[in-house]
Amino acid sequence: MDNYIVSALKYRPTTFQSVIGQKALTTTLKNAILSNKLAHAYLFCGPRGVGKTTCARIFAKTINCTNLNAEGEACNECESCRSFNEQRSLNIYELDAASNNSVEDIRTLIEQVRIPPQQGKYKVYIIDEVHMLSTAAFNAFLKTLEEPPHYVIFILATTEKHKVLPTILSRCQIYDFSRISVKDIVDHLAYVAEQEHIKADRDALNIIAMKADGGMRDSLSIFDQAVSFTGGNITYQNIIENLNVLDYDYYFRLTDLFLKNDVSGSLLLFNEILNKGFEGNRFIGGLASHFRNLLVSKDEETVQLLEVSDNIRQRYIAQSQQCTVKFLYRAIRLCNDCDINYRTSQNKRLLVELTLIELAQITDTNTLPEPRVIPPIKPIDIKNNLPQQSQPSAAPEIKSVPPVHQVPDNAAAEDTAGKQTMSDFLKIKSQKSNDVQVVNMNELGISIHSNNDSTENVSENVKEQEVVTGNEPINDIQLRQKIRRFAASLPIEQKALSIQLPEFTLMMNAPTQFEFVVDNDFAANELGEILVDLQHFLCKELNNSQLSLSVRVSATNESKKPIGRKERFMYMAEKNPNLIELQKKFGLELS
Repeated sequence: MDNYIVSALKYRPTTFQSVIGQKALTTTLKNAILSNKLAHAYLFCGPRGVGKTTCARIFAKTINCTNLNAEGEACNECESCRSFNEQRSLNIYELDAASNNSVEDIRTLIEQVRIPPQQGKYKVYIIDEVHMLSTAAFNAFLKTLEEPPHYVIFILATTEKHKVLPTILSRCQIYDFSRISVKDIVDHLAYVAEQEHIKADRDALNIIAMKADGGMRDSLSIFDQAVSFTGGNITYQNIIENLNVLDYDYYFRLTDLFLKNDVSGSLLLFNEILNKGFEGNRFIGGLASHFRNLLVSKDEETVQLLEVSDNIRQRYIAQSQQCTVKFLYRAIRLCNDCDINYRTSQNKRLLVELTLIELAQITDTNTLPEPRVIPPIKPIDIKNNLPQQSQPSAAPEIKSVPPVHQVPDNAAAEDTAGKQTMSDFLKIKSQKSNDVQVVNMNELGISIHSNNDSTENVSENVKEQEVVTGNEPINDIQLRQKIRRFAASLPIEQKALSIQLPEFTLMMNAPTQFEFVVDNDFAANELGEILVDLQHFLCKELNNSQLSLSVRVSATNESKKPIGRKERFMYMAEKNPNLIELQKKFGLELS
């Protein structure tokens, strides 16, 4: 029986022209040989299986060839080429740094460097996995690497360039090998299959190429495995079974179910996938990639980014026409969130199922609106209602919220009977006052959460929107405390606003009218989004139905009336700087 040779060795390139996927790099090396501009040290770095060691061997054989052709390739006929092909060349040495990484190994190498070549021009030393050398070995190698004899060329190869000392990198010409594209791998596998008289579907070869992740050696190893499994007839289906790859068809079927809002069908199909032995994280990652492929398929310019076979490409293009861009954006975001939370989840299957349920409801018009979608509050000019002395010199934009007035008798009676909602009450008030902007609380979709025990009832108070009938006087200290408590209850998505809210300038325009004065429009918009909730919260906490809040951007050179302790102190300090010296002298702090 003949000795079997694996495809990765049997079809290993022997010329620069036969190297797959590194055309720019091989062209550079050939030009350097033809122009006789050879460096004394090279560093080949890149992922595994992309041709680093192969190119190093071809380069070593070519520079010693005595009869180069016009394209800069070795002749394979001279004595130097024949000795190399027969693995008996004395001018080319290979050293595995993974097992020869000590100072003594490098010293032995340095001793060999001193001996000139007996045949040919150059002695070439190929050191593979050079990053495995110890720091002491690197340091012992520095001087020889920087100034070797004129007849010595070092070629270092590594998959982890970041582990190589900078002093080594600075002494080498660095060549970065890239991953081989799926198309190039498929073409080479088709060539190998043709040479070996093996039937192979191009769809199946595409799966092998994607599984190899840009490495030609890995793809050839998987190809040999597939040949053994299929008996020389490689099809898409038996490759899916042999490599344990989730079929594209599942993702296409799932997307059709999502577009039909079929939650039950989606969960049953996911259960079928689990029964085939696939993990949830692999499934959700593949689903995210599927939505990404659908997104790039919607545009003729980006469809070239698909690294799939022609048949699968046509299916992607066809299904992408059924999906809106909004659906795909939302679907990718949901899959990405599920992938991030998968590792820390206690119930991983439930996490994936919840994601599938949300995906199946994206296009459902009967579902509730997405959370935290806040309609903008229209600006209301209330400057005519302010006292004359508090009006600013300019007329900036003002955002305000109507006060919570007392309920009329008929409305109170209906509320007692449990038939009137907060939204109905606000609509009644809007009919009696045409100059007040009414905001429907049910449309805001605001959700306030807090893990602090002292603020756990805040969201309930805001959510219920109870009607306040009291009219107690407002104390500025209590008002600041309640604002800080509300800020602490804001969700994590509004953490920046929760920090800034207690620090905003708050001015009193009337006993029950307060105005936030901010520095820019962005802060005004951020504060305006929560102004409705903040006002209702303060009305309830301070038991004053007449309390009214507004927000505006401060005018240039505006004189502000301070209300808090810090604002009052800074206001007085501007007039009397001695107060600052007094504070520093006695170490006073303002709370």
